[in-house]
Amino acid sequence: MAMAENGAARHQAIATAIGAELERQSRTGAVRIDIEAMTAAVERALTPPPAGREGTRPTDLNATNDD
Repeated sequence: MAMAENGAARHQAIATAIGAELERQSRTGAVRIDIEAMTAAVERALTPPPAGREGTRPTDLNATNDD
């Protein structure tokens, strides 16, 4: 069951990264999709934060670690 949950979480992370990157590109007036930027966004979404370092990316911040 954990494997299926991991797969679903990975899928959601990829979908969220793609959606956010497409939104960013559209706001900047892109005429074509920047595949390199899209790839980098997916890589960031799939790369776990360094051990012991909470809140290393804005998406990792929460009320307990946003100092």
